[in-house]
Amino acid sequence: MKTKPTSAPPSAPVLPGLPPEAEAFGQAMGGFFKSISGLSLQPQSLMQMQGDYLKTATDIWNQSLQGLAKGASDHKIGDRRFSGSEWLENPAAGYAAEMYLLNARTLMQMADSVQGDEKTRARIRFAVQQWIDASSPSNFLAFNPEAQKKALETKGQSVAAGLKHLWEDLQKGHVSQTDESAFEVGRNVATTEGTVVFENDLFQLIEYKPLTAKVHQKPMLFVPPCINKFYILDLQPDNSVIRYTVEQGHRTFVVSWRNPDDSLKAKTWDDYIEEGAIQAIRTVQAISGEKTFNMLGFCVGGTILSTALGVLAARGEQPAESLTLLTTLLDFASTGVLDIFIDEASVQLREMTLGEKAPGGPGLLKGKELATTFSFLRPNDLVWNYVVGNYLKGEAPPPFDLLYWNGDSTNLPGPMYCWYLRHTYLENLLKEPGALTVCGQKLDIGKVQAPVYIYGSREDHIVPWQAAYASTRVMKGKKRFMLGASGHIAGVINPPAKGKRSHWVNEKLPASADEWFAGATEKPGSWWPDWASWLAPHGGRMIAAPKSPGSRQFKPIEPAPGRYVKAKA
Repeated sequence: MKTKPTSAPPSAPVLPGLPPEAEAFGQAMGGFFKSISGLSLQPQSLMQMQGDYLKTATDIWNQSLQGLAKGASDHKIGDRRFSGSEWLENPAAGYAAEMYLLNARTLMQMADSVQGDEKTRARIRFAVQQWIDASSPSNFLAFNPEAQKKALETKGQSVAAGLKHLWEDLQKGHVSQTDESAFEVGRNVATTEGTVVFENDLFQLIEYKPLTAKVHQKPMLFVPPCINKFYILDLQPDNSVIRYTVEQGHRTFVVSWRNPDDSLKAKTWDDYIEEGAIQAIRTVQAISGEKTFNMLGFCVGGTILSTALGVLAARGEQPAESLTLLTTLLDFASTGVLDIFIDEASVQLREMTLGEKAPGGPGLLKGKELATTFSFLRPNDLVWNYVVGNYLKGEAPPPFDLLYWNGDSTNLPGPMYCWYLRHTYLENLLKEPGALTVCGQKLDIGKVQAPVYIYGSREDHIVPWQAAYASTRVMKGKKRFMLGASGHIAGVINPPAKGKRSHWVNEKLPASADEWFAGATEKPGSWWPDWASWLAPHGGRMIAAPKSPGSRQFKPIEPAPGRYVKAKA
């Protein structure tokens, strides 16, 4: 980065009343301010931050002295990591927590003040935030009074249990977020009754048993993401998108992607389109006898499904009666925090190590690597929270179906992953008519004629809702956009019976997402009923539910959820 000549800010003054440790930190901060001036921070901003820091540090010290005299702190720290009474009962611990939070705020102010291009600034903010979260005093037994108290009360048993959990997690290769022994795929997650009616190297196709005497003439096909397992859509009977769809009278088929091993490491993006999504479409057509039917894609599954429909459109086929896209990217101009990981150098590195032209041949992107990356997008919630509970306090994490699914990672074939990384995240060519050739066809997703229901989650950090809204510009048919509350998963998995969260509705589709939101109306509860009402007219007339799964050509193979989803990465 080019640097701007700046005058160095003055050294930190020594303030009366500060302890030697804070004085030293103030001096160090002054030196740090000087060292980072090469990143083009304004000297005035540095001096202001330095002054504010020293003033606040003095206040914290003086209040801590008062708390020490009384034997307890009067401070309300206001951070859930330090919400335990032990932090306030121990003035030294409370002081450490407050100084940590002050240091964290100051460092983030510095990161936010860096001048440069947006990607560089975002990377600096991300790196600083990672360091801040990792260095919290709550993460260390020597500084965590809650963990220390528990160790004393249990006569060291909590420490022993924590070491046991640490050893077990080292063997697993990840931090446990839930009691994994409490769940088994097919026993108490992914339990909606169904049958595998087709399989190839890439996926199994599951047909679910009807729960109504009559079903819509037009079936429904779900294409979930291949970077996760499909049962996020079928965790428990009371929060299952799949079961809800079946209950609405739709004959439902779901793609269960295979967890790739070395035998599949050479598979390409074209393979996932032709042998995956298109083959699933062909199979549903053959089983149901319907040339057109309803389809749903979730996250990367929506990108794959939209690409497949674009390929078929180029071949003169329009098999989608309707298309639902849940938290899906078609326009990759704004990809949120994930953008900081993507540039030409990082993509080339992947291509050289995992891609088709890698010296040692194609490789697999390991599922644990993907899972770790996604966890560190929210490190306090998905990493350090469990480090403290599991290891410092010796507490076994409680059973939680969503976190069990989150830890059930999947691999990806290197060539497929590299193509996706370069042509979408890096070059953003998927939305450009004719810019890409997929399965031998010039791709134009805009030629897909089906009406589209597009959903985004307002707090989604993986597919920002504004980026999901951008799909309304890519798809040319009749469209409806729905915005739900919460994040990438919790926003989608929001059954009506729970009465949780809210959603926003606007019948108009202005050019920008912000304009859409300004004109939207917030409504309480789940967005599922709105989707069900939109989908029903596309289902066609009601007919008698099939008495058996599959067809003469596609006979039952095994009960749902099938063996592909049970394979571990």
